[in-house]
Parts: sequence; C-alpha cells; structure tokens
Amino acid sequence: MIAGRLRVLLLGAALLAVLAPAGVAQTPARVRGSISELIGPVLMIKTREGPTVQVRLLEGLTVLGVGKAVLADVKPGAYVGVAAVKQADGMYRAQEITIFPHMARGSAEGHTPWDLTPNSTMTNATVDAIVVRTAGHLLTLKYKDGELKVTVPPRTPVVTFAIATHALLAPGAHVFVPAERQPDGSLATSRILVGKDGVVPPM
Repeated sequence: MIAGRLRVLLLGAALLAVLAPAGVAQTPARVRGSISELIGPVLMIKTREGPTVQVRLLEGLTVLGVGKAVLADVKPGAYVGVAAVKQADGMYRAQEITIFPHMARGSAEGHTPWDLTPNSTMTNATVDAIVVRTAGHLLTLKYKDGELKVTVPPRTPVVTFAIATHALLAPGAHVFVPAERQPDGSLATSRILVGKDGVVPPM
C-alpha cells in the first residue's frame, strides 16, 4: 500500500513540469531528439535540429515511457496536453495530443506558448466535449482560465505515458527532455520522456 502511494506521488511530481510553460516548470531548455550514447550520468542526444548535445542526468532521475495511443482513447473528462497552432480563421489545429495518467490531472493547467514549432501553443486541460467529424474531430478543452476549441486532423499523433525503467535509455531511442540550464551553460535534468517501441515523443 505504501509503495503504491509513493509511486503515485513520484509520478505526479514527475509529470508536473513535463508539459508546463517555462515560467511554471522553470525549464528553459527542451531537448528533442534521439539518444546517441550514455556515458556515465551524461546522455548524448542528437537533436532534431542536427547538433548533438549533452544532458547530465541528475540523481533520482525519473524515466517516463511514452506509448502510442489513438484518438478514440481521448474521451470527455480526460486530462490532456494538446500542442496546437492557431489558423487564419482563428481556430486551433492540433499537432499532438498527450493523454495524462489520472493521478496527474490538473498538472500545469492552462494555455501557454510552446516551442514544438513556431507559434505553437500547449493547452493542458480537461476534454469537455468531442464532435466526431470525417475531416477531423473537434475538441472543446476547458481549463481554469477559459476554454479552447481545437480541430484534430486524422493523423495527429496521440500518446500517453507512465513511469518506466532506465533500460529505455538506449541508443536510438527517441526522447523529449525538459532540461534546466545550469550556471555554466550545461544542461541537466531530473526527468526524461522516452519513446517505447519506436514511438517518437511528439510533444
């Protein structure tokens, strides 16, 4: 019983800043790419931009395994993180959807700028309603300061995640790292998201 509660607390703490704005999470550097090598506590990551960067893994590192989900898994009442871009007509188009585990409900709730692509945003919110359409579902997301309607194209990546083992930190694995820049300019992190079974963390 105690071990189970501890696991929930650890997961909640680990998820709190994963899809949070920089001001909340205090993580000014997000690294996306694939693992090249693990040398002691230092992870070498070939970034999506091309260069390889080093990220020091801090003691107590939490590894979160990112697994594939489908749009049908996104149901009213689910707590999600949705990266999206505002269109010319004022509607937001989803770039990816992350389904949060139940114990992470409310983590970093809100609508903020994001850096997946230029002008992208991140909305952590509860799914209030879903309109099923052939050209893409329409989600109504509600959060503490308002709501947002987002269209979801048919091929939009949908994922979920949970605590995993360090065994996922293998060369070739795709990662998303909410890192903290240190005073000397280096990067360090206490949590890392790793794709399972070839999944590329889309956030």
